[in-house]
Amino acid sequence: MIRRLASAFVLASLLACSGNHDAPPTGTAARIVTLAPNLAELVYAVGAGEQLVGVSAWSDYPRVVMDLPMVGDAFMIDQEQLAMLAPDLLLVWESGTPAHTVDRLRNQGYRVEAIRTRGLADIPAAMLRIGALTGHEETAEQAAASFTSELDRLRAAYADAEDISVFYQVSARPLYTINREHYVSELITICGGHNVFDDLDDLAPTIAVEAVVDRDPEVMLASTDAGDDAFAEWERWPELAAIRLGNQFLLPADEIARATPRLTIAGNAMCLALQQARDNRARQIVQ
Repeated sequence: MIRRLASAFVLASLLACSGNHDAPPTGTAARIVTLAPNLAELVYAVGAGEQLVGVSAWSDYPRVVMDLPMVGDAFMIDQEQLAMLAPDLLLVWESGTPAHTVDRLRNQGYRVEAIRTRGLADIPAAMLRIGALTGHEETAEQAAASFTSELDRLRAAYADAEDISVFYQVSARPLYTINREHYVSELITICGGHNVFDDLDDLAPTIAVEAVVDRDPEVMLASTDAGDDAFAEWERWPELAAIRLGNQFLLPADEIARATPRLTIAGNAMCLALQQARDNRARQIVQ
């Protein structure tokens, strides 16, 4: 999820007239700028880190990207910085970079590739695509295969796990969750659970507190970014199954928040949390 960073558009006319951007370059990219933190991570995942010359705000993994020039974020681009970097490829986040930003960059002559990272299957596909764009097909194939293999291992390990109902809290105020198409919901399924809001239409919908109470999930999940009091307000509903069972768990924020190979770390943590939740449920039944 990309936050807004205050930054102004400057020297747009300079870019429009620049001879360096008369036509979008083709072939293997040598100078890449990414406009989302997960894309910078994916570039490094396929072994093309040395070709990355600029990144967006909040890019911090691997740590070396923090030393690269920042060109703004998905919403506000520092055009002067971008022009100085002279990239031959811009990678944008398909569902996160506004269409008007992409159109503007293309109209300025930049080669722009939109990378989709909505579901789990998109991640190995993204690595293969970036590998092809950067001339790192072999390492991209290896990285994609490793990611897929780890998900398959988790899926097999929890194939026979007892079903358990899960609510994933993106934020408390306003109250956001995720639907079935989100990669977090896919991880819940891999771990043998089911997302109580998987039937909603929006990828990350706002919901009412009453809706959560009505669906009575047995588990509540959030990221560590939410802090130790992430579920404090739910204590007002002690009859909720997740509260009654003590099934509130925080997942590692850096790993769960970005569609990158590190989702396998979040997946392992989630599966362990759901298994603990099943054990808590079983103990209460025995009592």
